[in-house]
Amino acid sequence: QVQLVESGGASVQAGGSLRLSCAASGYTYDRYSMAWFRQAPGREREGVATIDTSGFTTYADSVKGRFTISKDNAKNTLYLQMNSLKPEETAMYYCASEPRSYVPGGSARRLSSSEYRYWGQGTQVTVSS
Repeated sequence: QVQLVESGGASVQAGGSLRLSCAASGYTYDRYSMAWFRQAPGREREGVATIDTSGFTTYADSVKGRFTISKDNAKNTLYLQMNSLKPEETAMYYCASEPRSYVPGGSARRLSSSEYRYWGQGTQVTVSS
């Protein structure tokens, strides 16, 4: 079955950097769209970044220029490089996948959690001021 396992979460100071990883198994990795989401306590899950099978990427406005999503098909691994982290970005970060080469429609739809079928358990990122 499909499994997604995130890692790389940690506690960092504001302005710091982290790289999250998501190891995928149980499916043909390079045929799925992938994404990162995050959820802070008491808040809804929000889309952070997505990447489709062609490598086309989408970012939430709040992370553009600071976060980079990438994937290594040979390693079946998705990454999220996060720079200049802010305290308000403290959250559980989740990896998600969808068995489509791309999610049609605009960026809002690509960043919608309802468009992704499979989810990891999450990795905690804490940013202190």
